[in-house]
Amino acid sequence: MRHFLDIRDVSPDALRAMLDSAHAMKAARTGRPRGASDDERALEGRVVALVFEKPSTRTRVSFDVGTRQLGGQTLVLNGGEIHLGKGESVADTARVLSRMVDMIMIRTFSEETLHELAAHATVPVINGLTDRSHPCQVMADVMTYEEHRGTIAGRKVVWLGDGNNVCASVIQAAGQFGFDFTFSGPEALDPDPEDIAFARARGATVTIERDPVKAVEGADLVMTDTWLSMHDAPEERERRHALLAPYQVNAALMAHARPDALFMHCLPAHRGEEVTDEVMDGPQSVVFDEAENRLHAQKAVMRWCLEV
Repeated sequence: MRHFLDIRDVSPDALRAMLDSAHAMKAARTGRPRGASDDERALEGRVVALVFEKPSTRTRVSFDVGTRQLGGQTLVLNGGEIHLGKGESVADTARVLSRMVDMIMIRTFSEETLHELAAHATVPVINGLTDRSHPCQVMADVMTYEEHRGTIAGRKVVWLGDGNNVCASVIQAAGQFGFDFTFSGPEALDPDPEDIAFARARGATVTIERDPVKAVEGADLVMTDTWLSMHDAPEERERRHALLAPYQVNAALMAHARPDALFMHCLPAHRGEEVTDEVMDGPQSVVFDEAENRLHAQKAVMRWCLEV
């Protein structure tokens, strides 16, 4: 049984095979209606439980549509509607779901919830996001870069702002896909040292550069994410704005990157905060290709988990 819990937990060869599969499935759908099934109905007769403790747009739609395109069915379960960790242990919920569905995707807060679910499930579990990491997003990010610019190996990827869960998965991907990574943000929001150690142990160059202009020099890809969580208190929002304002991605900053550098944001974006409209809607932005590729990358992840 294969779980997809973190980029670091899967071999580079398997990750590469998933991306090759994603590219092939996307190409095969050219000109077809969104609702049409793939020629290979790989999830025919399968049911995928989609568990959401956090709100979602891209994760929910992409996993739901992706499962249907592969011939399967989805069961969407919101955190307030089930007993996950509330009135029933996560372990028991895992055991029950495993008797009724073929795979579980969970979007949750705690990494511990994800790992407890996987430890007791007898079907594959996919990490749709935790506060610790977001591997499905980063599979789509790598896919998008390579779609536009070829292999990401040896490229310089720069992250600006908060060393959050998406940043963690990008750093892990640096070690697995062989690109160099630079973080530029306030020290208080530095990425997890464990992820940095993981990437460096696999030969990636990981740099922390406080000056955002120096950080983006020579960048092939510039990335950022929202500065705020929907759960942040007003005083925390003010503090984070003050810390992160120097790391806004705007046209003046992008001018210091390579002329063919791409810009990515996992969305939703707070326009005018972490990124300006000029960059979001500009020629270097591939944010909506990136959003679409969640669908294709996750279809490949699901097929890998079920070996179909």
